[in-house]
Amino acid sequence: MARIFQLISGVCLIVLLGGCNVKYSLNGASIDNEATTVNVRFIENRAPQNNPTLSQRITDRLRTKILSQTRLKQTNESNASYEFKGNITGYSVSNAAVTQVDKPATARLTITVNITFVKRVGDKKGFTQSFSRSQDFNANQTLQEVESNLIESITPQLVDDIFNRAFANW
Repeated sequence: MARIFQLISGVCLIVLLGGCNVKYSLNGASIDNEATTVNVRFIENRAPQNNPTLSQRITDRLRTKILSQTRLKQTNESNASYEFKGNITGYSVSNAAVTQVDKPATARLTITVNITFVKRVGDKKGFTQSFSRSQDFNANQTLQEVESNLIESITPQLVDDIFNRAFANW
């Protein structure tokens, strides 16, 4: 009798779990089964203050991350399964910490990117959102002295935030 109960329980468990559909990936990305292409449009720099190479760096990094961590293929077609478009809206330097004699000890570079993500497959729930990241630097240095290193540090963080929001629902 116990053997029959185990057999029935096992069959019920297999049938129950067989109806479940869970998507797993090693990087946490959740891609719709019908999705095959992505169009990462050039992210324009519309910030009042800007770095001339920043648009290209962010666009290239986002494309590279998507192509290396998903099965999607880059296309320039307007009917791609997924589409990213946006612009850099902020590029500013501010004081982050002040010494006791009212001199800045630390300055901060902040970069803000506004992204629109369009889904043409699956639940078709895209988003429009601003992403912002900052990096501090010694206020005794000029922005020109540290700008390249700061951008190299901030850009991957911004791209990770955009990728996670689009594919990991973070």
